[in-house]
Amino acid sequence: MTSFAPAVRNHRRTALAVVLCGGLIAALTACAGEDPDKGTNGVGKLSAEQIDTKTRAAADTADGVRLAGTLVSKGGTYMLNMKLSDKGGTGSVSSKKRSFVLLRIEDALFIKADADFWRHEEDGKAGRSDQEAAEKLGGKYVKVPEDDPSYRQLRGFTDKKVLLDGLLTLHGTLNKGARDTVTGHRTIQLLGGKGEGGALDVSLEGKPYPVRVARGGGGGTVTLADWGRAVALEAPQDDDTVDYGGELPKSSG
Repeated sequence: MTSFAPAVRNHRRTALAVVLCGGLIAALTACAGEDPDKGTNGVGKLSAEQIDTKTRAAADTADGVRLAGTLVSKGGTYMLNMKLSDKGGTGSVSSKKRSFVLLRIEDALFIKADADFWRHEEDGKAGRSDQEAAEKLGGKYVKVPEDDPSYRQLRGFTDKKVLLDGLLTLHGTLNKGARDTVTGHRTIQLLGGKGEGGALDVSLEGKPYPVRVARGGGGGTVTLADWGRAVALEAPQDDDTVDYGGELPKSSG
């Protein structure tokens, strides 16, 4: 009598091999489905230095951007809400005591603030000339003379290149950080050192724009949005403008 036992055993071995192979394929397929870069712009696969280069290039070529957040410097803490383009910028800047609006079109820079901003007081009192200046300038767009000591500082708040160069510079060795979601964008983080030199979230969707910056040393956090959106810059009406002429008067701000 011929035995069929070996054939049965071989069939079982073959079935087991098929099951094992099927399980391996399923496992590999599952891993492939968890690819963190699927559907992204691919910058998450790059080195930290390469991501930094692409991010800066994207920011430099964008027509416009909106910055909102806090900057901390030796001069104090400033809350920004600015729309910037290569030709100028507009928006508000606030400090602990004062707030004002800035508008720059090319080299023409205007500042707008209430009368209290312009009311310079000594020993708790404002002189007659200071009071008159405050009444004249309050609520108006005041053109800042280019030779005024404050022109360069105020212009910096409206300068896309100046602000972005400062914000996007991380200190220390560049490293890749965690992935996150910021303002609805999947992001990859760049770190200065281990984060002490600042942290920058770069979008993994569309162009690799920076979408959030946390400055090192508690220097504030700023979100960046509306990349590539045109910024409307219109000179204020003549009846809403004061050309003070020479150096601006001292102010409480």
